[in-house]
Amino acid sequence: MVPISALQQKEKAIQLAWSHYQALPSFDNFVEFALLLNSLTDFLIDKSLTGLLHASRQLEQQALALFGDEASHPVSTKVMEELSQRVARLGELLRHYAGVSEMLQERREQDGAPMPEAQPVTAHVSLIGEAGAHWEELVSQLGYFGISVHQGNWEMPTADDADDSVFLVDLGGLAISSWLGALNQLRERRPLAQIICLGVPEDFVALDRALRAGADHCLTQGTPLQRVVGQVLERNGSSEQDPYRVLVVEDSRTAARVICRSLEENGIATRVLHDPSLSLAAIRQFQPDLILMDMYMPCCTGVEAARVIRQHDEFLSIPIVYLSGETDIGLQVDALRLGGDHFLTKPFNPVVMNAVVKSKIDRYRALRRSMLNDSLTGLLNHTSTKQALAVALEAVQNGGDSVAVAMLDIDHFKGVNDSHGHPVGDQVIRSLAWLLKQRLRRGDIVGRYGGEEFVLGLVGVSPVDAKEILDRIREDFSRISFSVPGGSFRVTYSAGVAACLDCQPHCLESLLEAADEALYEAKRQGRNQVVLAGHLSCCQPHACLF
Repeated sequence: MVPISALQQKEKAIQLAWSHYQALPSFDNFVEFALLLNSLTDFLIDKSLTGLLHASRQLEQQALALFGDEASHPVSTKVMEELSQRVARLGELLRHYAGVSEMLQERREQDGAPMPEAQPVTAHVSLIGEAGAHWEELVSQLGYFGISVHQGNWEMPTADDADDSVFLVDLGGLAISSWLGALNQLRERRPLAQIICLGVPEDFVALDRALRAGADHCLTQGTPLQRVVGQVLERNGSSEQDPYRVLVVEDSRTAARVICRSLEENGIATRVLHDPSLSLAAIRQFQPDLILMDMYMPCCTGVEAARVIRQHDEFLSIPIVYLSGETDIGLQVDALRLGGDHFLTKPFNPVVMNAVVKSKIDRYRALRRSMLNDSLTGLLNHTSTKQALAVALEAVQNGGDSVAVAMLDIDHFKGVNDSHGHPVGDQVIRSLAWLLKQRLRRGDIVGRYGGEEFVLGLVGVSPVDAKEILDRIREDFSRISFSVPGGSFRVTYSAGVAACLDCQPHCLESLLEAADEALYEAKRQGRNQVVLAGHLSCCQPHACLF
């Protein structure tokens, strides 16, 4: 869920910064305004608010084009009026989105929690195009993931509570001339919507025109149904992540304050270190995603500090960006060879610094994800799953809480691969991964253990409740239809659940073994069911739940 209060704060800050520039059109005030726009744009990208992003990015690009220097300000009266109109329009969109989101939240609270046996509707999408039987299966599939579909045509009215919805637009079989203007109008009428075009001809001109007309993503003719479902799920998925963390190694307290203020405007957590000799301890404690390193400091240079950091294998991949007034290209190249990743010359443009920092962190986190997550599903991989479970057990060992561990296995999966091929088998695995992520809590542990096997960790959930949760998911998974040439098929899964109170981290292997044994018992009993494990011998007798 997007934090509405954060969005409202950003909107107010931008309005205030623009008012300050109008009252005193200095370069410093314009820098403040541009930084806030940059922060908002990055925020909207992080939260996948594509519709709002269009308006924010347009204004940001115009502001950056006018950035200049002190001699460039104030801007002309004409430009000032144009910017004022864009700022006002962006403010209207942000306030409208916040108001709609608050209204929907109030409705959910008034309606109360859904019944356990019912799958709650978590999102809505609109499907525009000729009504046809070929979309019935898509509507059905999305329903299993808690997404309702409203079908309509190009003239469908603008609903009060749908400006932030996802639109699926069917362009299949239509000439470009017949949909281009309509797509433009849809984007104008629904500036906050995310628009996915379906059935786009697979040629450069058609794709280019659809994207220019306002589409956020295009799926070409012949795209498999499950890929369409995947796109919708990704657009409606949570994009919450831990704040970016930057360690600023800078001996100048004034420079450090300026750097931190700029980064924190973008929601980046910072920690300042004035003495580079303390950097190893600071890195281990703060766990930064990036290090901003001053080139020249009293006790050592930034290059010397970077060389020490790079002596430790666990710190080899952390990006190091140098900050310096050094303009000698030869020295800059040597600095990069000796452990650095980028060089920013002082005085630096704060917007450029933010962009460099975020891009470096994005790549760093992507590298970490490739090491920790399964490439097919995005879930934790085998090793990461066990590590996460061990941490969860350690966290609850003195709190009297429980951790339910479950092992899931797709039934007769070899037959799916043999009959329909590995790409179809991969899609079955992805679908179960999507369903598990959509149904379980953000703090639950969800991992692909290997092949068609998954492992879950549900903190604070009793084994009986865990069985009930997995049974509901199992029933819905068994209803999902996978299309193949000449027909379709369905699959099921079996699961085993084990749990204990006050488990020690060393109990993890016994928990996994118990869950695995319960899984095989479910297989022996005919599959497509969830079985609870028996007594766990690794734990204190009074601590075991089962």
